[in-house]
Amino acid sequence: MAGLFRRRCLRATTLTLAALGTAGLTVLGTSAFASAGTSSQAARACVSKPGSPTRVGHISGIVGATPVTACAGSVTGHATINSGDTANGTPPLIWHGGAVMGTRATGALVVTPIFWSPAGHPMGAAYKSLITQYLADVAAASGQQSNVYSIATEYFGTDGTIRYQVRMGSPIEDTNALPASGCKVAVKDTSGIYADNSGYNACLDDAQVIAETSGEVTAHGLPRDFSHIYVMYLPKHVESCFNAGTTTNSKNACTINYQPSAAYCAYHSFAANGMVYANMPYPIYLSKTGFTCGTDVNFPGVIETPNGNPDADTEISPSSHEINEAMTDPDTSTGWYDSSGFENGDECAYIFGATQGAPGQFYNQVISGHHYFTQEEFSNRSFFQSGGGCLQRP
Repeated sequence: MAGLFRRRCLRATTLTLAALGTAGLTVLGTSAFASAGTSSQAARACVSKPGSPTRVGHISGIVGATPVTACAGSVTGHATINSGDTANGTPPLIWHGGAVMGTRATGALVVTPIFWSPAGHPMGAAYKSLITQYLADVAAASGQQSNVYSIATEYFGTDGTIRYQVRMGSPIEDTNALPASGCKVAVKDTSGIYADNSGYNACLDDAQVIAETSGEVTAHGLPRDFSHIYVMYLPKHVESCFNAGTTTNSKNACTINYQPSAAYCAYHSFAANGMVYANMPYPIYLSKTGFTCGTDVNFPGVIETPNGNPDADTEISPSSHEINEAMTDPDTSTGWYDSSGFENGDECAYIFGATQGAPGQFYNQVISGHHYFTQEEFSNRSFFQSGGGCLQRP
């Protein structure tokens, strides 16, 4: 299923902007990619336009799995980056009266990766190393105006304005055994999911992801507050679904499979115990399902891998997406999102902007001297000034 889905924290009913009314809503005012030329619209057309998102349950900020569609042009060239590329949703982003992360009051945002690699589901050292390097680079570049994280500084919450001040928490190596599957892997999904033609052999629901993440937080004596996000990286061959039970239920939301359930690549959310977390399933691209979490959405048959590790290079973009969304909407209810429920990452999912480097190794972010290829993030300022909004930097 194509498109983007955003689900509200701890709510079981649909909630629209009209239902919220105008009280307590603030839009950041005017004061405060695509390819070159005519091919930009052709490249953007490769990303299916989403409809109104379902807004029930816990999960938020889902990077929707996108069908691969052949398209003309390459994502190169961009006359004026600050003019912004056209967003996916219905901007502008609107403040719903709540908190954000990384303000002067909350202190620096601490991003702690958890790499869950139990026996039978090893996670390569190179995969973990590159993701760790990326998060460390983002932290080291704090205060600069040179990457997508610095765009979030135009947004504010009850504790003040977001600052680009990120610290990386000590990576956690989680070797705990997988629990019994909370969701059932369909027979057809045991092959053809990943680029190597392998598939799933286990499935975790959201409650199990919360339980494992929270268990590691407790074991390491870490806090649960709006100064910390715990990013749980799941191992390969592990499917993830929001609900327990069958993946064949069209009302469920799961990682890419052959079933009618809504397909996602990652999500962030807010647990009842006050923990902000992100669920990062192992990346899927060049899949026989016809859906992808990778750059083959814009470059059919090709994964851009500036660091030579297609799995980790692909996973870095949804990592950026979820962390940026958590910064601006940590409780998934009272932060910044548009009238369709799209958060800042959703607005620019699969929109990469101008690129550098050679084909197959394209990059659009240079962070602490290293090259990465991530989606752009949304700027209200750019939107009001140009009608665009998706930027690589302010």
